[in-house]
Amino acid sequence: MLMVIDIGNTNIVAGLFHSDDLVQDWRLYTDPRRTDDEYASILRSLFRDSGIAPGTIDKTVISSVVPVLNNTFVHVVEKLTGKRPFVLGPNLYALLPVSIPDSATHEIGTDLVCDAVAAWTRYRRSCVVIDFGTAMTFTAIDDEGAIRGVAIAPGLGTAVKALFSDTAQLPSVPLEVPPSSLGTNTIHAIQSGVVLGYAGLLESLLERIRLDLGAPDAPAIATGGMSSVLEPVTSAFESVDKLLTLKGLCIIARVIG
Repeated sequence: MLMVIDIGNTNIVAGLFHSDDLVQDWRLYTDPRRTDDEYASILRSLFRDSGIAPGTIDKTVISSVVPVLNNTFVHVVEKLTGKRPFVLGPNLYALLPVSIPDSATHEIGTDLVCDAVAAWTRYRRSCVVIDFGTAMTFTAIDDEGAIRGVAIAPGLGTAVKALFSDTAQLPSVPLEVPPSSLGTNTIHAIQSGVVLGYAGLLESLLERIRLDLGAPDAPAIATGGMSSVLEPVTSAFESVDKLLTLKGLCIIARVIG
């Protein structure tokens, strides 16, 4: 069995694959202050509750955009499985079915590389992945399987948190579609500006990216924990797959041997 771990700024998502089938996934809060013993204890409990023995894990591949947790999770996996994991990085990029620009080799997040691998494997043509995480990212892949570039905006949750943290009278609000763009109270006003405003950002930027790709019909696939927020207010997505990054890691695990 394969274990994949996606370490993000807000959440850590782990998945277990049997062949190409995702049989279990877990989501943890990212806390760089936790030790490897603490994370190992949490994961060991999750394995036990799922009725799966950690010893059945043959291989683990990790993607991380939180460098301080890299060694922590190497030790966690070694404690759980007795095997050293692969940590995705530039040393493995040459083996992947997508290519990364030389200028971005040490800058692009490995989560975006996983997204690109999964999307390219699915479509085999120009496509765009919108990942709704702490940041909202647009990763563009061309017809040759090359990552052409990335656009980054603050994530939906980050935008709401900034309003709540940096203003004296605006409350934190749930990210839901408001009844109208004309908010008649503070909650609906913020939901209009953030949820409907981000739908406009999404559609406008996606149109520009498709033009720059020279692929006006490039499919857009959404992923990430917040991807469902905009789904009711836009027709921009061909599909929504919250576990796309894990599926990309599964593909990468196969190609790196």
